[in-house]
Amino acid sequence: MSAAAPTVAEVMLRRPTRHTADITVGAARAALEESPKFHLLLLVHDGVLVGTLDDGDLAAHADEASPARDLASRDGRTVGPAAPADPVRQDMRTTGIRRLAVVDEGMRLLGLLCLTASGSGFCTDDGVDEMRRARRSD
Repeated sequence: MSAAAPTVAEVMLRRPTRHTADITVGAARAALEESPKFHLLLLVHDGVLVGTLDDGDLAAHADEASPARDLASRDGRTVGPAAPADPVRQDMRTTGIRRLAVVDEGMRLLGLLCLTASGSGFCTDDGVDEMRRARRSD
């Protein structure tokens, strides 16, 4: 990170889990249930964020075979890479949002801003990698 206040690009996860834009509601629901750490699914087509899904988006939808993309949203779920990280963190804490997709002007997915459970900072790629290794060894 630079000596100046860090930007979103400096603190985002660079290797977030991505899902294809043609995922079904059933597969999206299963992906969210797979890990308690998944709070936001990133639906991507050719590198572009098509939409995001959380539990609330899927809660009342019963047709498991229907396209999850139809329930996805980007509204209020994205942030630009140049935004100052600390005010975004404070806003995330206030609103209760734990994940934001980081996108450029063309909606190309660059990463994921992931608020720690304590809300005091952001998840790191190394921390996520370690958690995944620990889960695989269980």
